[in-house]
Amino acid sequence: MNIKQRGFTLLLAALIASIVLSLATAIFSIAQKQVALASLSQQSQYAFYAADTAAECALYWDIRYGYFGTVTPTPATTLTSPPLPPTPPIPPYCDGQAFTASPVYNAGSPATYPYTQTFQLSLQSGKYCANVAVIKCQGTLADNGACTLISNGPIATQVRAYGFNTPCTAITTNATALERSVQLNY
Repeated sequence: MNIKQRGFTLLLAALIASIVLSLATAIFSIAQKQVALASLSQQSQYAFYAADTAAECALYWDIRYGYFGTVTPTPATTLTSPPLPPTPPIPPYCDGQAFTASPVYNAGSPATYPYTQTFQLSLQSGKYCANVAVIKCQGTLADNGACTLISNGPIATQVRAYGFNTPCTAITTNATALERSVQLNY
């Protein structure tokens, strides 16, 4: 046996082991990033679904029961409170949670366009949160909510829902809180 070739197998095994270890580390790093991205994507979906649920809820209560008010235009954009259609058989609710939009316009109280009503929903037994704003305008509403008043014009409505992947109490304190929004115009 030639003495000069001793240890070559050990050197080759160490080289192959280091290459395999480097590849395994790279694959683990990629897999770890993929898991983090998948989790972020899932949390983003939760926030979007919370916003969508809240927007659909506001749309339902506005169209079905006029909860956010449907008004008859009066001159100079001053009006009496938006008259409500027949009272819903139950208080407004979404996902089993009752809500009250504020400010509340009562029959006979004055209101001026544009006006905004807001409410908050705690969804899925408090796991997710949604903040909703319903804007009414006698005229046209821009995407940013700006109202261009038109005397005796049509009533435009914009529903803005902001969904969060965290409970309502943790929106400002949770470092991983995500916000997604949905906007409806009709």
